[in-house]
Amino acid sequence: MKTTIKLILLTLLLVSCDETKKVIDVAGNVQLSGNYMITSIGDQTISSNAPTISFFALNKTIRGNTGCNSFFGTYALDLYALSFNDIGNTEMACDEPIMTVENNFLNALRNTGSYDFENSMLTLYHKNDRSVLLIARKERTEEN
Repeated sequence: MKTTIKLILLTLLLVSCDETKKVIDVAGNVQLSGNYMITSIGDQTISSNAPTISFFALNKTIRGNTGCNSFFGTYALDLYALSFNDIGNTEMACDEPIMTVENNFLNALRNTGSYDFENSMLTLYHKNDRSVLLIARKERTEEN
């Protein structure tokens, strides 16, 4: 009898934790959903031809502009862990300073391991050492 009660309690605990995680994941996706303007990559402030990124929570996809080319991909979110996958982009040639920003931006996405979102500012952190990869400002819409 005691074993059965322990088993039932353990099952309820596991189901409860799984449901809580799902709620947190959905909340994170909704929070990220929207359009962002990149303000800095690493220690470089971006002032012109700033990359943009848009998160689409419904299908966990991203798309945007690197300052030169369009890009697209998917993302995975698990609590504060964030990673980008299957990133593709057009390959139009642009002036050198813009291409450097583009390369740094795409590398930042590929190396992302976690994030923070506070006061409409999204910060992406490196997956190995948690150094800041980039900072982006969420654009205001009528919904937020």
